[in-house]
Amino acid sequence: MTNNQHQKPLIILTAGGTGGHVFPAESLAEELSARGYELALITDSRGKDNYHGKLGEITNYSVLAGALVGKSKWFKIKSLFKTGIGVLQAALILLKKKPICVVGFGGYASFPCCMAAILLGIDLVIHEQNSVMSRTNRFLSKYATFIGQSFNNVKYTPSHTKKILTGMPIRKNIAELNKRIYTPYNDKNKIQLLIIGGSQGAKIFGDIIPAAVCMLPEKIQKRMQIFHQCRKDDIESIKAAYGDCLAELTISHFFENMADLYAQTSLIISRAGASSIAEITATKLPSVIIPLPTAADDHQTTNALAIEENKAGYVVAQKDFTSEKLCTLLSDVLTKENELIKMSDNAGKLSIVDASFRLANAIEKEIIVKK
Repeated sequence: MTNNQHQKPLIILTAGGTGGHVFPAESLAEELSARGYELALITDSRGKDNYHGKLGEITNYSVLAGALVGKSKWFKIKSLFKTGIGVLQAALILLKKKPICVVGFGGYASFPCCMAAILLGIDLVIHEQNSVMSRTNRFLSKYATFIGQSFNNVKYTPSHTKKILTGMPIRKNIAELNKRIYTPYNDKNKIQLLIIGGSQGAKIFGDIIPAAVCMLPEKIQKRMQIFHQCRKDDIESIKAAYGDCLAELTISHFFENMADLYAQTSLIISRAGASSIAEITATKLPSVIIPLPTAADDHQTTNALAIEENKAGYVVAQKDFTSEKLCTLLSDVLTKENELIKMSDNAGKLSIVDASFRLANAIEKEIIVKK
């Protein structure tokens, strides 16, 4: 495979800075590192040297990149200029380091490296996290060796490019929770509600959920432990919104111990990003899903379809998401142990917990062994 039989080749990962792109890159990095591959990461200045875990341990390179979607004309012109320079910067890195392939996880920061790989004839692997292919990946995947996909029948996938269902790579300690037996309540008979708003904090969750919880019967409130993730600037206002709520509250902009929280959660309220859906199904959690309506091509609604169709949770459009409706839903489901268990079982049937293993295998089969 290489000149040195004991040294496996370099694989370069490239990803944008949000969790939906970083988490699968982190998971694949762990798997490839365990297999002995040399790794490096190319991103933009927002991500360089700011990653933790395996991505923080490997060599990080920074190139220029700029967003185009939803921006002004002048901003787009500047972004195109930056991206063009970024492609040249990435090409120089690739020429110097000579990776056997590049794996792109989406986000505009991944475009320069992926484009440089195409121009230099280096094998490109695209991982598409969502059920609707992003605009960046629609273009790049036309030239990819193969596309790893988190969902079946991903919309806008180029027909001529090889597609492999890998699932969404998730963090190992979270994937391991798939082995556990879900219990609706913890050992203190508490109902644990976990509220995750994604990287944007879901401000509407802070507007709707506290009021809904305060409407619940006091006997339910007293049994509840609530972990509410929100934007840093919203912490105090959300605390105030819960007012005299009788539940135990923990409100934070970031939870370090997600695996521990998932392990104790009775019900999760979440957006429908690909990472969120993958982690919810992997941990077999009943859910209330509110897709972000402004997500590109409404991909979060499509991501959530399997949850709804397989009765693994409830999907509520944001326009229908009111405190009154949520209160009715929570009071109906939270104390129905059998219903929560059925939803958990259905969520588990949707899970793919070995996605990083599958993606690494595909890279070895489609690229490494053919060199």
